[in-house]
Amino acid sequence: VPALTAPRAHPQGEEGWDRRGFLVAAAAAAAASTAAGALGRTLNSRNAQDAIASRDAVRLPAPASPAKPIPAGAQLRVPGLSPFTTPNDRFYRVDTALVVPKVDANTWRLRLHGLGVRKELEFTYRELLERPLIEREITLCCVSNEVGGPYIGNARWIGVRLADLLKEAGVKPPSRGGKADQIIARSVDGMTLGTPVEDVMDGRDAMLVVGMNGEPLPFTHGFPVRMLVPGLYGYVSACKWIEDIELTTFADFDAYWVKRKWARKAPIKTQSRIDTPKPFGRPEAGTVMVAGVAWAQHRGIEKVEIRVDDGPWRPAQLAEQTTIDTWRQWSYPWRATPGGHTLTVRATDGTGETQTERRTGTVPDGASGWHSVVVTVE
Repeated sequence: VPALTAPRAHPQGEEGWDRRGFLVAAAAAAAASTAAGALGRTLNSRNAQDAIASRDAVRLPAPASPAKPIPAGAQLRVPGLSPFTTPNDRFYRVDTALVVPKVDANTWRLRLHGLGVRKELEFTYRELLERPLIEREITLCCVSNEVGGPYIGNARWIGVRLADLLKEAGVKPPSRGGKADQIIARSVDGMTLGTPVEDVMDGRDAMLVVGMNGEPLPFTHGFPVRMLVPGLYGYVSACKWIEDIELTTFADFDAYWVKRKWARKAPIKTQSRIDTPKPFGRPEAGTVMVAGVAWAQHRGIEKVEIRVDDGPWRPAQLAEQTTIDTWRQWSYPWRATPGGHTLTVRATDGTGETQTERRTGTVPDGASGWHSVVVTVE
């Protein structure tokens, strides 16, 4: 999800302010915070009960294109390892509003218009539900995720193919002569996100999401509808509470965070994380299972390697890969000897590219570097 207007994050279900995200966003948010807060309160107070009732009444149709069953081998049985599917109440949040909007699905509308659109379209929530729906496992990651950070999760999403709506409106990608190369998605809270048209229309499962892990989207994750594009960081692809889609160009319009020096285009970088043992853990000598997740959405993970101290890289055992759009679990049985040790992980994606050792921060297009943890074996 995008970086914050004045961020409050709930990574993996843990409540509290995201200090790092706040420092990044505070300067930009200060001038707008009063207005944004007032808007958020208005959105929540005006029709909150109607919005709640409208969500309670939703019964998601069976998808026309259901997700394949998750292979049994996709979930490793290692204590401390993140589950393959992240429950909704533990899925990270980095909000675009000070107060979560509660939007009534009965009055919600989505407008599709702009450059290269032959026929402007408008949809109600019911009209979207009546279209053929797709269901897919997709891992979503925030550009604010530091190396080894928690702002990532995997869910089963249900929605309408965004490319189908664009084609219906007469939109063509730039590679086929289309006039627009950028989609501007607007949220009810005023946030703008810019997404490459080519990425949405290249065959990947970009969608307008209506369901998450078998239920209507929670309000905290964008009910009634949010956008999602596999392989792109959330701030350029995952607009919550979306109400407007405008076709334009990168030359003509800068979305909110681009104006604040974040990159216009932000493909997700190949990354990996050690979930267990935890930093500064004190495991007992003997076989210690090192495990975690690796991700390179829309490219997949080909290999994960572990290094102990300054020793050689050793191949980890990979869980079965569900799709190239999801993270992949891995494990490594380490024969731990007493004393202090540093464990380091790196991943290689489906194109053969190994993640770089070069450590960078999250600005302007996502963090890079190898994740390490220091432990003391007793």
